Amino acid sequence: MKSNAFKLMSHLGLVLITLSLLALSSCKKEDPAPEDPIASFQFAISETNFLQVAFTNYSQHADSYLWSFGDGQTATEQNPTHTYAATGTYEVVLTATNSAGVNATFSTSIEIKDPNAALALLAGTESKSWRLYREGTSLGVGPNADGARIWWSLENDGSRPCVYYHTFTFKRDGSFVFDDMGIFWGEVAVFQGTPVNEICFEAIKANMINKDGVDVSAWLGGTHAFTYNPAVGEITLNGNGAWMGLPQLGTLEAKITPVASKTFKAVIKQFEGYDLLTISYTYADLYWDFTYASYSDPSLEPDVVTGGGGYGEDLEDFAPTSMFNTFASANEADVKYLVPTESAVTITIGQNDPADAAAAKVGKYVRGVDMYSDLKFQMDFDIQFDNFTSFSIDVYIPSSNTYSVGGLTKGIQLWIADASQTREFWGSWVQYDVDPTTIVLDEWKTYTFELESPTAGVGTPKTRTDLDLVGLVIGGSGHSVDGTFYVRNFIFK
Repeated sequence: MKSNAFKLMSHLGLVLITLSLLALSSCKKEDPAPEDPIASFQFAISETNFLQVAFTNYSQHADSYLWSFGDGQTATEQNPTHTYAATGTYEVVLTATNSAGVNATFSTSIEIKDPNAALALLAGTESKSWRLYREGTSLGVGPNADGARIWWSLENDGSRPCVYYHTFTFKRDGSFVFDDMGIFWGEVAVFQGTPVNEICFEAIKANMINKDGVDVSAWLGGTHAFTYNPAVGEITLNGNGAWMGLPQLGTLEAKITPVASKTFKAVIKQFEGYDLLTISYTYADLYWDFTYASYSDPSLEPDVVTGGGGYGEDLEDFAPTSMFNTFASANEADVKYLVPTESAVTITIGQNDPADAAAAKVGKYVRGVDMYSDLKFQMDFDIQFDNFTSFSIDVYIPSSNTYSVGGLTKGIQLWIADASQTREFWGSWVQYDVDPTTIVLDEWKTYTFELESPTAGVGTPKTRTDLDLVGLVIGGSGHSVDGTFYVRNFIFK
């Protein structure tokens, strides 16, 4: 009996213990639900790369994260670093999620801006390429900035298509890259008399021999360096042969060959889908400017016009036996071939002689402040100078004109050029200058020139067969004041 009682007590004890454990278990609290997340972050823009942003996550009670950077890109790292492709304002959103799938968001706007915005206009965030603008005029020459391109300009009309393919790239690392695209233009001032003159030709070293027999292949495609000073609007290209505009601009006028450095003015304007860069030089008393375009929307760039067939024509050769103009009248007895054409100078025939009103009539030569000072005589034939050895002109220079630095000079210059086959006749003319020490004021003087003894230019009239334009310059090439002069008896002998 005792044994059975013990067993019963043991069983009761086990039951009581089990019931106690169950009771204790039923009294214990359930695990708490996770707290709602709080999303938060801060950011810092890199000092060395303004497009790169580091994000620091300060979210609480979260297990996973989704970042939206406002440019279509996302990330799931806790503390990501993101690099934007371009400047702009971006809305950055962080979504923080806890273990129960509860979300919280935090957002802020970030402005990504270039600390050197002026340089960015020229060279982009990494690089920026420019080509001659293919709408309207792209380059030209004139007396000054106000009269830019009034004397001559170039359009995308097929006359020299190769120049519209050339690509000039500025990079943020300070390098400047010219890609000639395998073609080059035979600029008359450089290549006069060579096989590549006034044509588009293959851009190889063998073709880059100038009119003086000098190798100018440094102008072909290559990598150089640049500096940009937006405060004064100037770009300097450094490296032998680096150029923009025309290769010869910025070189020594007497020796047109590649130079180690050249500087020009630059103005950049922004438009929808593209930017325009206009650069300018003052060179040999001429004002040159060029407009280049860089397209953020390539579909806006017009195609290059090809097949234009070049410029002008080769006139018939003719050897006149007389060429003259007395400026007394328009009668045949007073003029033969040397008929003034439209030019920047006003010439009025049949005027009173300033020294003797009773004498034979003369011509009054007036140059204005806004125009170049050439009086031109255009022939309808290429002059063959077989019958001439010299020419002369009588000039009267009044002392009443204002002669000063930057204004009029007492200079006299004559030239003979080809204008029928080249738009840039001044690049290949034969030039004759009067010795300034021989010029007199307030009296008539005859100035005589030997045809075969020019002071500058390309060849001589008897070694050239393409000359069809004669020019007379009095008063220099400044444009700050008016000038009045008198001429008579312009005669080839």
